[in-house]
Amino acid sequence: MAKQLTVLEPEVCCTPLAVAAVPAEAAADLAAAFKAMGDPVRLQLLSMIASADGGEVCVCDLTPAFDLTGPTISHHLKVLREAGLVESDRRGTWVWYRANRPRMAALSAVLHTAPAA
Repeated sequence: MAKQLTVLEPEVCCTPLAVAAVPAEAAADLAAAFKAMGDPVRLQLLSMIASADGGEVCVCDLTPAFDLTGPTISHHLKVLREAGLVESDRRGTWVWYRANRPRMAALSAVLHTAPAA
């Protein structure tokens, strides 16, 4: 059975680490997202999806870029989806993916460091 991850809204979890301590619930949510990006294949997939022309990409265009089986790519995409980093829609036979930009912005914001005073 898959773990159920509660993805917090950006305003809940994006106070920069350098400004305030991260609450436990937000830390668990953020860690799951960063862990999902910690795999090289998933990081490449997320990059390909986020940089796609038109804002979305078909899984049929992602799979040939890797020397991996279709089920392995599907697993990696599932991990990204469960972490809230990508969203998907099935259209006929294929699944189309798009980056969850507010989620990515929240992750970026938590790593933001203010210039030294």
